[in-house]
Amino acid sequence: MTIDYRGARILITGASAGIGAQFARELARRGSDLVLVARRTDRLEALAAELKDVEVTVLPCDLTEPGAAEALAKELRARGTKLTGLINNAGFGTFGPFAGEDAERLRTEIALDISAVVDLTKTFVDELVEARGVLINVASMAAYTPVPRMAVYGAAKAFVLSFTEALWQEHRRSGLKVLALSPGATRTEFFDVAGEEAAAGARMHTPELVVRTALRTLDRRNPPPSVAVGRTNRLMASLSRLASRRQAVVAMGAMTARSAL
Repeated sequence: MTIDYRGARILITGASAGIGAQFARELARRGSDLVLVARRTDRLEALAAELKDVEVTVLPCDLTEPGAAEALAKELRARGTKLTGLINNAGFGTFGPFAGEDAERLRTEIALDISAVVDLTKTFVDELVEARGVLINVASMAAYTPVPRMAVYGAAKAFVLSFTEALWQEHRRSGLKVLALSPGATRTEFFDVAGEEAAAGARMHTPELVVRTALRTLDRRNPPPSVAVGRTNRLMASLSRLASRRQAVVAMGAMTARSAL
């Protein structure tokens, strides 16, 4: 059954580019009003100007700052705005041996990839349930196995996957649709930060495919708790459950080692 997004109001984090911006475009096309959150005000305003047929609220915010979720909620309450959907898309990764990583950079990575997801979900979950709305948390193919040279990012996305699947079960009868979305390598600014080697030679998908996969999955009569984007990635996610932990981490280590050369 296709979800009717007309009259919905969905908050998207990391909306200034890539997957987040594409979610905004596609949901606007389907009639949803939007709340766009990211650090770059100019990018958000440019996107808002592009989406002419729906109501778009631009809220620049650094989600790594303590209290960011509550500050967003306070601002929305002041505007009389209630959400029917939340897409936790913001995140970034670092690539390289853990011992050589900058400690502050890692703290920021954890704050955005884990803490912000939990804080925003907790802050808005009651009104999402009341609206019988949608919650999408963007995980990654890195969630399915440990990832040497992306140890923190892989662990963070494993958290997001596990957290979201648990919420899916908790809310099966509440009317809230919950989905963990796991893109593989996607043509976005992610690799401007992590470096092209973080793709480990994987074929790049488009943001359009990622968003289409998420929305089509939610349209199913009985949506699953999570979905990987692309046939190859879905196969890899299934095979990862068959391999031993040793086999999985050794194989992934070989892939990232080749990329680091």
